[in-house]
Amino acid sequence: MAQDNTVTLVGNLTKDPELRYTTGGRGVASFGLAVNRRYQVNGEWQEQVSFFNIVAWADLGENAAASLNKGNRIIVTGRLEQRSYDDREGNKRNITEVIADDLGPSLRWAQAQVERITRDSAASHSGGGGGGAKPPADQVYGDEEPF
Repeated sequence: MAQDNTVTLVGNLTKDPELRYTTGGRGVASFGLAVNRRYQVNGEWQEQVSFFNIVAWADLGENAAASLNKGNRIIVTGRLEQRSYDDREGNKRNITEVIADDLGPSLRWAQAQVERITRDSAASHSGGGGGGAKPPADQVYGDEEPF
């Protein structure tokens, strides 16, 4: 499967992930990411900050909400997606978001402890029914275990 629209960002969370659920019970977490760039102009250090909206669906979103906090430095891989909506005044707005495929803590200046969850507990936690129901196969790995 060719992916022509892939981005990788490293930055700091601007707020705690906000976890919501669709009417079908699917989790979705959203948060802001600040990406800093430092460079020199005539011997003077300049800093530029870009802000991105990140959206993480299903187990990824639930795990992000349970694991990440404002200020954490993370790595996000995903795809850019643009959508339109009407604001409260009826004006059409466009927004570009990063739909996360994967994310994790940056270990450049921090340490993290990974706690593996089983697919069955993830399915029951995310409203997938649990009760012995097998979660749907992952789009990339199928039924293969990730580790």
